[in-house]
Amino acid sequence: MTFPLTVKALRVEQPLGVYFVAVIPARVLLQVAFSDALSATWSETEHTYKLDGTQRLRDPKRLKPVASYIDREDAAFPNSIILAANYRRDTGLLEEEGAPDDEHGGGDGANLWFITEQPDGCHELTIPSSAKLASVIDGQHRLFSFAEALSKRLDMDLICSVFLDLPKPYQAQLFATINSNQKPVDKSLTYEMFGYNIEEEDEKFWSPDKLAVYFTRRLAVDKDSPLNGRIHIAPVRGDDELDDQLRNEPWKVSTAVIVEAVMRLYTSNPKADTAALLKDRRKPRAEIAEMRADRSPLRAYYLAGKDAVIYTMVRNYLIACDQVFWSKATGNTFITKTVGVQALLDILRRLARPTIDSGDISVDHFTGQLEAAAMIDFTQDVFQNASGAGRSTIRRAIEDALGLPPIGRPRSA
Repeated sequence: MTFPLTVKALRVEQPLGVYFVAVIPARVLLQVAFSDALSATWSETEHTYKLDGTQRLRDPKRLKPVASYIDREDAAFPNSIILAANYRRDTGLLEEEGAPDDEHGGGDGANLWFITEQPDGCHELTIPSSAKLASVIDGQHRLFSFAEALSKRLDMDLICSVFLDLPKPYQAQLFATINSNQKPVDKSLTYEMFGYNIEEEDEKFWSPDKLAVYFTRRLAVDKDSPLNGRIHIAPVRGDDELDDQLRNEPWKVSTAVIVEAVMRLYTSNPKADTAALLKDRRKPRAEIAEMRADRSPLRAYYLAGKDAVIYTMVRNYLIACDQVFWSKATGNTFITKTVGVQALLDILRRLARPTIDSGDISVDHFTGQLEAAAMIDFTQDVFQNASGAGRSTIRRAIEDALGLPPIGRPRSA
């Protein structure tokens, strides 16, 4: 299969958010998809796919009979496989475009799945490469059974419901809801597959991304938050993000943008943290402190359960951003676009450690730090770029105004 691969897609908008229905061959899905239990690797010598991780699958014996059905001449799968695209299997973090190249491991965005709207109103889904960035929310037995089936079946088309940039807790919610509606589901299965308990659980047991989603939901309704009413579940990149200001609509930002930015303040590998929280027994955050090194600026506060400090810092920084940048923004500025918000949140990660060390996380403190960049005109052509390069350009302009050295390089004398 040659990449990039582009297929037609049907946009679906439902209360949870936007997703896209597309037809993708099984061969492609085996290349690009994974679950926490399974992935497939092509064997050049045997010319077939080899499964990795079957020992962690809930019921590996189900693969053989499904494969036998796939081999039949009357095989059909009219129900869809549900995918969450743009997540990295190794860390559980969103694959980012234009993220800073630091210890948090931001990607360059070259492999990001994305949607484009055509002049006729139809949509196309592009899968740029074979990088495994599609997490299987539902349908893993069905999909990975193709690795056990006849090779000629790899060209079978499969219906897929594709969510772009959907945070992990929402993936777990979808899985639990779908399976509990179809048949009784062991609640521990959701916990084992996604690291989340669908029951209420004490905050001290919360994984990094569950805490980040909680913060994001608070920011969306907090009357003092400048993001009140501005956060929605949608792809980080997508047609619904285009020219909000030019359509005279209130600017908004994707849930995934906020979740990822908040989470990166206190973890560089949420998947490893979740695994540590679950290993042997369910344990509180404080007990995983020595399990791995993590240089995230607010790591100690996450482990100590000082969530109020983290939330207050984030909210106060956003209020400062509103006072310095957003409240004065004109319709064609890019500081309120997704790339602008991401760039400002990148700056927060740079400022977080010295700010927390200073003992002052007030709005005034952040305003004082940001005001040196207040005169930057983000309506200039140089900033008019909705890609990751635009994010980097905005971030570097703010860094220069604030006197922050480029990441990985010392401040010049």
